[in-house]
Amino acid sequence: MTSTPPLDPTDTARLRLAIAQTTSSNTHADNIAALQGIARQAADQGAQLLALPEAAGLMNRDRASARHSVTTEDTDPFLAACRDTARDYGLWVQTGSTPVLDPPDERFRNRGHMIAPDGSIVAQYDKIHLFDVNLPGEPPRRESDRYAPGDRAALARTPWGLFALSICYDLRFPHLFRDYAQAGATVLFVPSAFALSTGQAHWEILLRARAIENGCFVVAAAQNGHHADGRQTWGHSLVIDPWGKVLVDMKQENGVALVDLDMNAVTRARQMIPALQNTRPYAKPELPQPGAPADR
Repeated sequence: MTSTPPLDPTDTARLRLAIAQTTSSNTHADNIAALQGIARQAADQGAQLLALPEAAGLMNRDRASARHSVTTEDTDPFLAACRDTARDYGLWVQTGSTPVLDPPDERFRNRGHMIAPDGSIVAQYDKIHLFDVNLPGEPPRRESDRYAPGDRAALARTPWGLFALSICYDLRFPHLFRDYAQAGATVLFVPSAFALSTGQAHWEILLRARAIENGCFVVAAAQNGHHADGRQTWGHSLVIDPWGKVLVDMKQENGVALVDLDMNAVTRARQMIPALQNTRPYAKPELPQPGAPADR
């Protein structure tokens, strides 16, 4: 393997990012083993931050079976493994997400974290928008039957700036990402487990739109392939720059991809197209009364 030259750890204008693509299992043990291999590869190549997909800790759509594995955050084995991994390798870790219990609601929370190299949790985020949809030729999907929604956006303060947390279906709600950008976020994390039909139609175009609209990097680690619980996911983990250029596309290959992010690209994109500053308030449209003539 060709060695990758190290970055200056004091240089906060450049971030060496490792993005992972996985086919996560329905057991914590399998996914922790995968995490350890991924983190080792990332650290060996000089990564400073590792980004994981949605459901990296546990991917099991069978609720009865999952209830035997899912625990509260303070006893969750995958989160503990991510914290250990951050300490062992000196990495920032964006955990993607994993299901946790949060009583008194009996439903799970789809929860992601940003972990610092000392193993401390810098930010946590519960998926706000749940995947309740009706896709052609498929039975209705009701994520809200199994998961309780979050109600709070989350920013993580890092040496490279403010990083924003989201999960999968949140991608379709652009106001969340505009709020993040207006709050100062420079990187938007969108860990996902996209279905094949929606992935093929919408995945890349929505991610590029969020990057362009907000002048942000977008980091979207994704699940890929056939899973033990019977699902199949789209893959194509992407890293996109603030001008909308795709820097990384992992297609259907599992593993780790490394990319160096020039954080000054955010400032340049926002200076060229200052959409955040050009935003203006406006009144919401009023519905015309039935039968009323249109104003000319």
